Amino acid sequence: MSAIKFDTIIQGATIYDGEGGSTFCADVGISGDKIIEIGDLNTPAANVIKGHGLALMPGIIDVHTHYDAQITWDPTLSPSPSMGVTTAVMGNCGFGIAPCPKKHQEIMLKNLSVVEGMNLNTLLEGTQWKFESFPDYLNFIDEQRPHPNVAVLIGHSAIRTAVMGEESSTRVIPTQEELNTMRGIVDEALTSGAIGFASSFSPNHSGFGGRPMPSTIAEDAELYALLEPIKQRKGVFVTAGGGRATPEYLEHISKTFDCPTFLVSVLAMYNDSDPTASSSYYERCGYALDRGHEVYIHANPHPLSFDFTLRNPYIFYAHEAFTSVKMAAAEDLKAIYKSRTFREQFAKDLTENHVGVIFSGAWDKIELNETPITEIAKSANMNPLDWIFDQDLDTQFVGKMYQNNDEGVAKLLTHQNAIMALSDAGAHVEFLCDAGFGLFFMRHWALDTGTFTLSRAIQKLTSDQAAKYRIKKRGKIKTGYYADLVLFDPESVGISKLYRLNDLPGSGSRLMRNPTGINGVWVNGKKVVNANKPLSLQQGPGHILTEFDF
Repeated sequence: MSAIKFDTIIQGATIYDGEGGSTFCADVGISGDKIIEIGDLNTPAANVIKGHGLALMPGIIDVHTHYDAQITWDPTLSPSPSMGVTTAVMGNCGFGIAPCPKKHQEIMLKNLSVVEGMNLNTLLEGTQWKFESFPDYLNFIDEQRPHPNVAVLIGHSAIRTAVMGEESSTRVIPTQEELNTMRGIVDEALTSGAIGFASSFSPNHSGFGGRPMPSTIAEDAELYALLEPIKQRKGVFVTAGGGRATPEYLEHISKTFDCPTFLVSVLAMYNDSDPTASSSYYERCGYALDRGHEVYIHANPHPLSFDFTLRNPYIFYAHEAFTSVKMAAAEDLKAIYKSRTFREQFAKDLTENHVGVIFSGAWDKIELNETPITEIAKSANMNPLDWIFDQDLDTQFVGKMYQNNDEGVAKLLTHQNAIMALSDAGAHVEFLCDAGFGLFFMRHWALDTGTFTLSRAIQKLTSDQAAKYRIKKRGKIKTGYYADLVLFDPESVGISKLYRLNDLPGSGSRLMRNPTGINGVWVNGKKVVNANKPLSLQQGPGHILTEFDF
């Protein structure tokens, strides 16, 4: 009999330890924030949780979130912990909010509102500016006591905005002094605990007033200068890519700066209109990995559906016709859409091969009330382009362009270079809620389709992320590891349908899902979710992660 006094024992659950192998039944003993014993623990504990008939897994690690602003007013990072997420990586695509001098706070949030589809009033009223530098931002997050653990990427666009102001979106080449300052910021961020550096080359990433997001206009010389501190301090590099971010380009970065490199791109997502394009990206990244250079792809296990309106038609923004739309006042949108010049320009745009755009003319993939608009337009004797721009500005459409063919997507998710990601949690909240990507992955890709065993699926959501992102002692149920745990029912685990909440600052709304089959979620040994519902805690148990296994 063990003599150890535990804070919590979870008894008799089927253990999925995060390593992808066989399951076993055991008790898990927790003291403080760590797992300290696994076995038959017939010993006293402050809390005893009956896990018989349930399964216990490590907490999900979500490496692609955008909670950078939300965490300043909502340390719970709703809804991620309720979805089994115990660690979130923020700052993706380079769109963080630190560093940020006071004079640039408004433009930082205005850009964020457009590029990440966020309500501007929510951002302006909700964001708590109690920091300017990146180290101060990390300290502020720590003081917020988040519910999940948080790691933060230092972002290229944020740095450019902080140093170059509004010119960051228009002036391609910084002065030598500006470049030195930006490089110093990256070095300082990595020294203070950033997990790495993030950027974007994507043509879909436009900011306020139609201006490109700052990093998208930066040249290679600038990018390489900002990556130099990675080579010395160590960290990951993550980029949202357009045509520039080829696997070969990223392999060069991984080799030159000795860093794990991650690609986020629609070009690497399955698309029925070009079914071999995405697999080519995976194959080429696979060659890089075979040569010893870590190049991975953020693979979205959830069908990528874009909810949008003509008031915020972000899936079209990469096209030239929408330059005027992005810059227009709300009251001018109807006139622009009615314009024959606008419609002809957009039709012309769709005949050209623009690399990396979200929408390239597949009108049958856009639906209204689950009916393709091609059918609706046909019944009205109209072409779909004219029909859609005759609709009300607030009509809700759904674009189903990517990751919607199980057979094609399965080949990507099972590739050695795939890392399960792309929840985009915290962004596009008026249009989607994929924070439950992990529960969906378990339900659909393991339990429903059998593409993965449940044990392997859990590994892909936990220890795989921890290993690739160098996150210490998380992602496994193992003695000495942090007690980030999810107790669940394999028969019912999953996510609900979407519904709308009006609970954001500035009267903002968001789409939401609920988990199913979740009995409890623990972060660092403290329960944060009980029976599918988050607990009301005065202080969250999450750690700000600043040390990694590089």
